[in-house]
Amino acid sequence: MTKNQKNKILATTNFDELLQVKYGAIGTKKRDEFETKSQYFVISEMLKQSRLEAKMTQEQLADKVGTKKSYISRLENGKCDIQLSTLYKIFEFVGYKWKIISCRIANRIAKSVAFFFNKKP
Repeated sequence: MTKNQKNKILATTNFDELLQVKYGAIGTKKRDEFETKSQYFVISEMLKQSRLEAKMTQEQLADKVGTKKSYISRLENGKCDIQLSTLYKIFEFVGYKWKIISCRIANRIAKSVAFFFNKKP
């Protein structure tokens, strides 16, 4: 990263500006790739945390969902795509309902952004 890029990043005052400086405007290839990776990260972390809160191993969850442990591992590490039906089954088995999931996603994103800027959401 060049000194000019660092200065631009340091001059940002909000998360949207930071994303624009670092990854470009919404709709650009670089920004779209970042957004996709971010979504995978949030979902994979939620899957892992939900499984751990349910006190289940990857193997136990895989057995309940009807898949392999390696697939659960790849999902938790953001290494593969997930079908909506599989995502729903996983969250169903670890005890979450869709309304709770959406609230948790929104809350975690807000916390991540706040953490980045060292502020409370």
